[in-house]
Parts: sequence; structure tokens; C-alpha cells
Amino acid sequence: MKYLVIVAFIAIIGSLGAALVFMMRGGQSDDADSPDTPPRKNHMARALAFRVGFSILLFVVVLISYLMGWVQPTGLPLHR
Repeated sequence: MKYLVIVAFIAIIGSLGAALVFMMRGGQSDDADSPDTPPRKNHMARALAFRVGFSILLFVVVLISYLMGWVQPTGLPLHR
């Protein structure tokens, strides 16, 4: 379970980084693209949508794991 959470966080951070790269490029096409190729659009929105999807998926997996008893809360005690 610990490794699944780590992989999910890496996917979330990677998707956020990809959105940053697409935002900084400003929708410009690569030099390797031919002039006949239409410009690529919506890459930043798609990367951010994947980030939201990964975040929701991680939340659901942790919630289901808690309900199934696979993970236990280890927070601070409520009263002393």
C-alpha cells in the first residue's frame, strides 16, 4: 500500500510538472514538426485533468483501504 501511494504521488507531481512545461511553452509546436501539422492544443488542460484524476483515484483507494481494514489510522490520540 505504501508503494502504491508513492507511485500515485509521483504521477501527480509528474502530471503537474508536465502541465507547467506545456504552460511555459505557450502552445508552440516543436521544431521537428512539419509545417503541415496542426499545432497541438489542450495539452496543459489534459495534464491537469490527469492530475485531478490521479488525486481522486488516490483518495478513493485510501478510503477503500481504510474501510477494508488494510490500513489503520496512526494519528495523535484525541484525549490525554
